[in-house]
Amino acid sequence: MPRRRTTSSSSSTAPSVPRNRTPQPVRVRRRSFGDFVKAFLAFVVLLVLVAGVPFALAVTVGWPLPGGAPSLDWLQREITVSTFLHILTVIVWLAWAQFTACVLVEVKAALSGVGVPGRVPGSGPSQLLARQLVAALLLVGATAASLTPGLSQLGQSLEGSQKPSVAAAQQTPGLFAQQQEQAAATASALAEQAGQAGQAAARADGGAASAHGDTKYYRIQPPEGRHHDSLWEVAERHLGDGRRYKEIFELNKDRVQPDGSRLSEASLIRPGWIMEMPGDARGGELVEMPDEAPNVSEQVQQQISDYARTGDHAHPGSGGGDAQVSLPEQRPAPTPANPVTPVTPVPGTGGERATPAAGQAGDSFGLPEALLAAPLLAAGLLGALGRRRRQAMWQSALGAVGGRRGMEPPTPTGDAQDVQDALLVGADPEGVRLLDRSLRGLAASLTAESRPLPVVYAAWMSGNGDLHLQLAQPVGKPPAPWQQGQDQTFWMLARADAERYEEAETAAPYPGLVSLGTMDESRLLLNLEAVPGIVSLGGAEADRAAVFASVAAELATNGWSDRMTITLVGFGEDLTPLAPNRIRHLDGFEDLFETMSAETRQRRGALGAAGHDSVLTGRTGPAQHTRWAPHLVLLAAQPSDDDALRLAELAADAGRLGIGYLVGTRGTDLPGAAWEMEITGDGRLLAPLLGLELDAQMLPAAQRRAVVELFTDADPGSDPEGGPGRPGNAPPFLVDISEQGRPAVYARLVGSYEIIGLDAPDGERSALLHEALALLLLHREGVHPRVLSSALWPRGVTPDVRDALLERLRTWLGTDPDGTPRLGTDATGRLTLAQSVVSDLDVLRSLYYEATQGRGVGSRQVRGRLLTDALVLVRGPLLADRPEGRYRWLTHEIVDAQLPLLVADTGLALCEFHLEKNRAEKAIEALNAALRTAPADERLWHELLRATHATGDPDRLHALAADLVDRSGARGLPPRTEALLDELLPTWREGVAAAG
Repeated sequence: MPRRRTTSSSSSTAPSVPRNRTPQPVRVRRRSFGDFVKAFLAFVVLLVLVAGVPFALAVTVGWPLPGGAPSLDWLQREITVSTFLHILTVIVWLAWAQFTACVLVEVKAALSGVGVPGRVPGSGPSQLLARQLVAALLLVGATAASLTPGLSQLGQSLEGSQKPSVAAAQQTPGLFAQQQEQAAATASALAEQAGQAGQAAARADGGAASAHGDTKYYRIQPPEGRHHDSLWEVAERHLGDGRRYKEIFELNKDRVQPDGSRLSEASLIRPGWIMEMPGDARGGELVEMPDEAPNVSEQVQQQISDYARTGDHAHPGSGGGDAQVSLPEQRPAPTPANPVTPVTPVPGTGGERATPAAGQAGDSFGLPEALLAAPLLAAGLLGALGRRRRQAMWQSALGAVGGRRGMEPPTPTGDAQDVQDALLVGADPEGVRLLDRSLRGLAASLTAESRPLPVVYAAWMSGNGDLHLQLAQPVGKPPAPWQQGQDQTFWMLARADAERYEEAETAAPYPGLVSLGTMDESRLLLNLEAVPGIVSLGGAEADRAAVFASVAAELATNGWSDRMTITLVGFGEDLTPLAPNRIRHLDGFEDLFETMSAETRQRRGALGAAGHDSVLTGRTGPAQHTRWAPHLVLLAAQPSDDDALRLAELAADAGRLGIGYLVGTRGTDLPGAAWEMEITGDGRLLAPLLGLELDAQMLPAAQRRAVVELFTDADPGSDPEGGPGRPGNAPPFLVDISEQGRPAVYARLVGSYEIIGLDAPDGERSALLHEALALLLLHREGVHPRVLSSALWPRGVTPDVRDALLERLRTWLGTDPDGTPRLGTDATGRLTLAQSVVSDLDVLRSLYYEATQGRGVGSRQVRGRLLTDALVLVRGPLLADRPEGRYRWLTHEIVDAQLPLLVADTGLALCEFHLEKNRAEKAIEALNAALRTAPADERLWHELLRATHATGDPDRLHALAADLVDRSGARGLPPRTEALLDELLPTWREGVAAAG
């Protein structure tokens, strides 16, 4: 299928009416026996309440009011039971009168078909009950006779008769639903028969009617205090139901306002704008007629008259109200560096990664391409996995999980190993960092200028690293260093400017951005929380599931969000281990509706109380980090027709509240869908009305299971049988520490980097060879060639350069005496080192393992010697003198957390060994040696306090306490350390105060 590049301003040869914004009418259903039962019961209830109540009151109590005006003596009488009953009767009569008025209003509205009925003052639940009873009573009355008006007007003004019925059915699915379903279905059928020409004529007739003053208008009012006008409130005041705000929006979208701007998003309106209102609008002076507005200035009358002439919309083909997402203009693509091997720019990095040519497909070694092509998703998963493994190690070290100890996470195998390598190769942490800094920097700049955040529908990350934000509408000049893009709805930030951004102390402005795929070498991130309605995704179930899994995984682990809630409905329960604090799972729609109805009410009330129009206006203000985190709902299975209508009603105001809905569907007729997309079997994401055709970002089922496996294996609570003897605690490589086990090549990594047993390599390539060897030494299980190349050349490299380096590395390492190369390849194609190539970290791990789980367990003398030898190896942090700009791959490793824990555990074990023989000074010496590498380990300080206390020198213990207080700074001592000091030295606070 050829690619199509369409912008919001493009037009097609066969224009069509946009249908993404308006929900589709539902099918007509036949009346069932239950409907007749409901109608009969409603009739009985209405008869009892309207006629039975006054009859019972008249018979039992009579008329409660006195025959004449009460005298002063009557008012001063003692209140008796009879008086109380008369007062209570008056209240019941008033309640009956109010309910009867509600019934009359509802019946009149239902029979006249004027839309939503007016509200009886103070009615509340009474009118709601009357509405439900009247609707049930009239349920059986909506028969074929109700279709007669529509049939009689066939060939006349469709816009004037049928469209209001469609709008009423679509916008108020909960009111008189059965009658409106039939009317909507009839109107839809007539509209299809009339075709495009009839619709164009109807629009022209509507514009003429507006010009003659037959339409009502409303002028957006300026804010009063903290209250701002909104279309929802306008619809609630003048149409009787806030949900009808979409009717107002449809009448006014993309029309030129008096200040020259246009309405493109329902939640963004400005004081002074003119709104054309539906014909049944009412409300006195606030609903203004262009020729009948004596209380309105001539200027406003002229503005309304001018606005009335724009009823046909200046750009009928643009579809501005349908929230178009267009592709920003692109700079020329970089020229391939190698004519044989194509080079693909990595979005967001500005660099290049080599893509194997047809004859080199084997270079991928089966790594999942879905993750290789998802740099932001891979970076989020890799970062979250590293944090999970560090947390597991600390919990293990602190004895938080059933006695399990050890610093070695289980080594992944099979699909999990392939997925981990794909994450290492595909991850773009620099792109994530720049995206996060750019967005927070933009928010900080706008806050400094006292400007609100603009509504952003999408972000495009181009192949050269530039960031484009697509706005819902023009909002003026962007703050520096941002620039205006191809038009006023695009803001652009060059990569060079993004790299100069500093960390901004502000909330993440657009946490709902999520990657959908690539188009013309640009990566699209859709802002789910800003979509004005529901986003629907069609296609085969397996393909939809892959897209949903990718969206959920990226939202759960991305680096440009502070916090959010992701609700997965009917799928993805296995994804919760990725981020248990973000992801929650619900079984079905009823649970979702109950949860989201309550949250929608709460957010709407919170926004009103705070005086904000939307979450954007409050996200970076004083209330940041409180109520304005997004809530994104992913509903993979298509809801039923009734559930779809309830969901559409629920999502009507979602964009303003920071709630996004992504719903799977088998077709393209989901009610309330603002944007419709489809995933094809070949991985293409299509949205014709938005002009999008993307290479979709997906997480297929096999890779999804492997990703979850990585996280569950890293969870310290996932192995209930874990313990000191479990195989996962053993180092991946044990060194022969006997005299016969001297290695041929010995590398010192703990401290400064030194290599013993090899000649110095060529000076120009020495740094690269040393870095490659260090990576291999830290991964004795093997390193994928693509992982090695992406680590050494994070901006990309061609296969011939990588292969040349590997050949030099083989030559430098040489062979063992038996002729075996010291750099080999295992069955999976991963690079491995021979056992004759050893690092001091390998020796340190082996010594500790032998002392605590090997030969040292049965021999105290052997344990002491092994632990002492292990602690002597510690000369400082890992690769202490590494050159600046290299070894960036260490940020993905957990060895920076493993090494301090290993050293601390070694020091603690040696301390325990000495204290068993009351050698406190030797124990203190071992602990101080460990603290030089692990100064933040609280366990070492606790044992140092105990060992110092064992010396019997209170002054020395006072000095140590003062040192600890000084190191703690303003945070103060940890609670457990304070408790230990209270036990060992109750007067420690006095000594610290005296020293201070």
